[in-house]
Amino acid sequence: MEEKGDTTAYGVSLAGGGFDLNKFIRQPQTIVRALSLVSACVIQAKCMFNQNDSACHFSVAIGVLAFLACGVFTVLNIYLPFNSSAVERKYIVMGELAFSGLWTFLWFVCFCLLASEWARTHVIIGIPMEAAQATIAFSFFSIATWVSASSVQSRHVMLNRFSEFEEVSRSEKCRACLISHQH
Repeated sequence: MEEKGDTTAYGVSLAGGGFDLNKFIRQPQTIVRALSLVSACVIQAKCMFNQNDSACHFSVAIGVLAFLACGVFTVLNIYLPFNSSAVERKYIVMGELAFSGLWTFLWFVCFCLLASEWARTHVIIGIPMEAAQATIAFSFFSIATWVSASSVQSRHVMLNRFSEFEEVSRSEKCRACLISHQH
């Protein structure tokens, strides 16, 4: 993310600037969310995994909720630069980090479940094999996109924490300097 030396809070410049669509599209979290959105769109309408409806419903639920979450997080990432409250920014970024971590785990469970059920499927007459394999592959790709989303958000959290520590140490130095000049 490009910064011009401006003060930031939780990975974005402080509120008050205009919205730059080109810069927003090039941000890592926007790219990762777009990839997550595409991966979440691959859901099956007919259960083809060992006739296990639970596996199919689980994968559809994970995909639909991931799709909706990507939309919400994209809107929040647009809103974030206009938000002047560092506390709200913190909650948005931490919420996105927690959700991304949870969804990484759930996509891993989904991948393992679908791969296991596909391996147990013996009657494949009338089942589109390519669709089943694509669903398994995209559940695997979703793990990577959600790991990337988690790492991007954790980077923002760590950068902000370090900048908070720098601010505290600078203000303590200034306070010590003022005290020494008074005496």
